[in-house]
Amino acid sequence: MPFTLNVPEPWASRGWKAKIRDRERLEPPHVTILYKTRAWRFDLRSEKFLDREPDPAEVPGEMAAAVRANLTLLRQEWDKLFPENPVSSEAPDAKSKAHKRVKTSDD
Repeated sequence: MPFTLNVPEPWASRGWKAKIRDRERLEPPHVTILYKTRAWRFDLRSEKFLDREPDPAEVPGEMAAAVRANLTLLRQEWDKLFPENPVSSEAPDAKSKAHKRVKTSDD
């Protein structure tokens, strides 16, 4: 079941939403900010927008601030929905690089 963040007025009545959708378990942990047919994915690890299009500058500052103010709640909800891909875990690429041994001049 998806999670919907209660966004402040006047954004909610204007049609803005922030959701963690229920079919995104393989993607990086994120919340989707929605307005009409447009969607922006906001990364719950890096706290940055994941995509260049649509332009993140189109998201009202107050909407982005509402998401940032609720990061703890959003991270908890993501972890409940997708325990196999928790926010606290590293991205798969970062994890594999962290375990590779780097040769040094002492080798």
